[in-house]
Amino acid sequence: MHPVRIGPYLIDRKIGAGGMGTVYVGKHEQTGQTAAIKILPASLARESGFILRFNREIEALKLLNHPNVVKFYDSGTDDDETYYYAMEYVEGETLSGRLRRDRRIPWKDAIQLTVQICLGLKHAHDVGVVHRDLKPSNLLISTDGTVKITDFGVAQVFAADQLTITGAVIGTAEFMSPEQVEGRRADRRSDLYSLGAVLYTMLVGQPPFANGTPPEIMQKQRYGRFDPPRNYVPEIPSWLDEITCQLLEKNPEKRLPDAYVVSRRLLEVVKKVELKNSTAPGPDAETRLDGPIGGGRLGATLVRDLVRAQSLRDEPTSTMDRLMNNLWVLVGLLILVLGGLAWFWPTAEDASAEPSSEPERILKTARWRWKTGDAVGAKRQLEALRIVIAEDESKQQVVRAVDRLLSTIRNTRPTYQQKFVREALDRAKAQMSTDPAKAKAILEGVLFLYENDRSLSDPVADARLLLLQIENPVPAEGEKGDTTVPSEKKPADATAPDSAPTEKSEPASSESR
Repeated sequence: MHPVRIGPYLIDRKIGAGGMGTVYVGKHEQTGQTAAIKILPASLARESGFILRFNREIEALKLLNHPNVVKFYDSGTDDDETYYYAMEYVEGETLSGRLRRDRRIPWKDAIQLTVQICLGLKHAHDVGVVHRDLKPSNLLISTDGTVKITDFGVAQVFAADQLTITGAVIGTAEFMSPEQVEGRRADRRSDLYSLGAVLYTMLVGQPPFANGTPPEIMQKQRYGRFDPPRNYVPEIPSWLDEITCQLLEKNPEKRLPDAYVVSRRLLEVVKKVELKNSTAPGPDAETRLDGPIGGGRLGATLVRDLVRAQSLRDEPTSTMDRLMNNLWVLVGLLILVLGGLAWFWPTAEDASAEPSSEPERILKTARWRWKTGDAVGAKRQLEALRIVIAEDESKQQVVRAVDRLLSTIRNTRPTYQQKFVREALDRAKAQMSTDPAKAKAILEGVLFLYENDRSLSDPVADARLLLLQIENPVPAEGEKGDTTVPSEKKPADATAPDSAPTEKSEPASSESR
């Protein structure tokens, strides 16, 4: 039996319940505005700590005003001392509801949903709010496809007094960052880890760590290794797979820096795939002979004309043809081919087709990465391997092999790639003011070619920065720039229901804890 009235709202029905409150849908008796009303149960209202947390959720929502975050309306205490607050009612479903129905979401749709989440998170982080419990059941999808973040019941407001006891664990095990598991203070990078777990769940159909009790899953969040999404869904672009794995790094410093950068990287994935598909070669051109050979008619002596035609056909007609008919050029090409084979031919250390141990496998992988151009990645992998096995007496032969390869890598520093990329960036800079479209094309080409090459991380970062300057030009003097990231979706009408139900019922609103 639900209450008839809560404050000025006439209650229609109950749409959700959780550990931190019950949610109803109702209408304001004067304005007729439909809203989701969350109340603090009487059993919890007797505890001052829960009242403080309820008020903290209200405080967080008051700071937020963004199309991808549920909108706060008002709050108060009813006649029977029931604590409540009203917020935007979202007609639709939760992300968890969609996953239950579809199991997993196509990668392009997952990117579109994640970008919206990023925009809402960026706004929250900019005003000092960390969600700390981002998960599919707290993400509402309205009927027009707009994503809205809800349930800030355990949110952390930087400017406010700390309510969480140091060492307390806050969040949901499957989507909790390692630092939250350890009871450390969460920041925006903690939300990005949870975002990575949500994205992983959309792509694969299950969280990175899903099997086991909550304590077991929390232990895996700290020390476990997950399978990359492409292991389950091979059609996922490698760029998207890399972003997802980077968001799920155990070390917060290795994650992407903020939600806006995540959104830009995700949008770049779509552009890269479109660019890759658009460069597919067309059908081969048909080759045929139009008219008589040599441009004239066949002479009286048929044999003479045929011999002349054959000699004309066999004569080199271009510089490349003449070079390919030169003996010394062919000898030089043969030497280059043999040299390339010698470079990639397995050495004695590579001879084993199947490594006999895990350190040997990692050593072999690092050597291959170096030979294929990823010197920085190979160096990091070798240095990490050396630290792990340095004290193991049985692995000293591998340690010596690691040292030899590290020495070779450090003494081999190709510069042609750096020079090539820097020259491309200089050309793009020179054309930014005169032909921004051409400059943008050059920068997108550089990112497409070298974004995954860690040895070129600095020029790639410069290319990304220049591209952002082109896409977001500095406003002219006298104009006032908008400091928030514009949403690609139109804000929902505050008076019209446009969002989603909780996990516990068919219609969706703000998910209560």
